[in-house]
Amino acid sequence: MARLFAELDSQPTDIGEISLRRRMIPALGDDYIYEVKLGDEFLMSSLFVDAEVALAELGLAATPGEQLKVVVGGLGLGYTAQAALKDSRIDELLVVEFLEAVISWHKNELVPVGKTLNSDDRCRYVLGSFFDLANPDSGFDPNSPGALFDAILLDIDHSPSEFLNSANAGFYTHDNLSAMAQQIKPGGVFAMWSQNPPDAAFIALLESVFAKVTSELVSFYNPLAQVEASNSVYIAHTGLHTLND
Repeated sequence: MARLFAELDSQPTDIGEISLRRRMIPALGDDYIYEVKLGDEFLMSSLFVDAEVALAELGLAATPGEQLKVVVGGLGLGYTAQAALKDSRIDELLVVEFLEAVISWHKNELVPVGKTLNSDDRCRYVLGSFFDLANPDSGFDPNSPGALFDAILLDIDHSPSEFLNSANAGFYTHDNLSAMAQQIKPGGVFAMWSQNPPDAAFIALLESVFAKVTSELVSFYNPLAQVEASNSVYIAHTGLHTLND
């Protein structure tokens, strides 16, 4: 008989104890559900990943070109990266993750999509802080300083005003968003997930940096609460000229 619950890993980090858990809820079927907790806070569940998938699908649908080089900020359970790799135009996918434990879950295939990511030569894990690497003086690709990307897909904080780590707050400013945008090719895309409905103030902030900004509400069913829920995805386009032109 399958065990209904197991903690697969738990490790201390600079921002608290992070743990990977697996459970089965017979009323919802025979598939395991994978959960990530930071301290006492639930961060994500494989039970509802529609918005994480939509981040990749909507962001890449808005991205022109072929042989795309893309950054995913935040590995999580891997569903954004997995969805991105379904786009045949992807030539290289860098997944930037701050917590070594999360990368190890995927490398050791403790999570459902680990095998998919590990077996795709286009995918590469980058251990580091997305917010530090967003500065063009650092850059997202340690193997290619100064590299530009067709799209950057970000899913780390809960929203532009609710942060996984208070140190992340400084990213959501005109200057730091502009610095990150310098790593996006002309005509490229920055897309970001949020657990909340689109925020007018954040859209205005994005519009101060990017040439065009839209937002999409992503609805999905939460079988635990038995309610319809929604998250949002912001999509920001750079202009056809670089910010330095």
